[in-house]
Amino acid sequence: MNKQIEKVFSRPAQFGMVGDGFRVYNYIPGAFNLRRRMSPFLMLDFNPAYDFGPSEKLRGVDVHPHKGFETVTIAYKGSVAHHDSAGNSGVINPGDVQWMTAGAGILHKEYHEQEYARKGGPFEMVQLWVNLPAKDKNTPAHYQSLTADNMGKLELPGNAGQVTVIAGDFNGTRGPADTYTPVNLSSLKLNKGGSITTSSPAAFNTMLLVIEGSITVNGANAAEHSFVLFKNEGETLEISANEDSVILLLSGEPIDEPIAAYGPFVMNTQEEIMTAIQEFNAGKYGTLA
Repeated sequence: MNKQIEKVFSRPAQFGMVGDGFRVYNYIPGAFNLRRRMSPFLMLDFNPAYDFGPSEKLRGVDVHPHKGFETVTIAYKGSVAHHDSAGNSGVINPGDVQWMTAGAGILHKEYHEQEYARKGGPFEMVQLWVNLPAKDKNTPAHYQSLTADNMGKLELPGNAGQVTVIAGDFNGTRGPADTYTPVNLSSLKLNKGGSITTSSPAAFNTMLLVIEGSITVNGANAAEHSFVLFKNEGETLEISANEDSVILLLSGEPIDEPIAAYGPFVMNTQEEIMTAIQEFNAGKYGTLA
């Protein structure tokens, strides 16, 4: 049975700046205000392709804390460098994914990589926040650096395109990311006229974002930058590309727990939020210049 579509959302009317290096449209929770409905996904920011221009200044986001969830940065175009208070650093290039488990707390900063900043060029990124269940919210902070060459790859027959599997499963191909709850995350590149059939468990919250191009999914049209939310009914997804298209497909088992959120902290109760703020103010997340 085809998975029924709950709603096709157009791109939000306004973009916002995250620091001075990320020009994003917020889809989750955003204007849709559907955080619990999207569980385990807490946030989705999308920076459509945009050229910030050459710069000697490294645009980005200065030092900030995180606790209680994971951040997932998916690079489509451009390059991002990062540092954290545990001494980790690295660069995310096109096709790479940075999966950071903030867990018990960490300080972090991210900005345009130096050589990319000097040259300029299109910059296209997605950042997701993925919730952690209560039992894992105080796990030690750590990273998974997922490079383009170690992703799961599925070549579609008939020159239809390619699927890059980041986490979970897509038609039997597994992604490299380790997750605390069941999450499926894949990026699809479909050539014009190409199509693919896949499935997602009825109980999983399932959605997709059209990064580029336009598609038809289960009989509904989805234009560039639109966001499709599926009902928790049926399992089958039939996707075809009306033009060369890039699609981010995400699904996950809902975490049926209370959500208490304040800025960069996501816990289960307000008392835990107050503790997170006190820990941050006391310097328990370390230091980062």
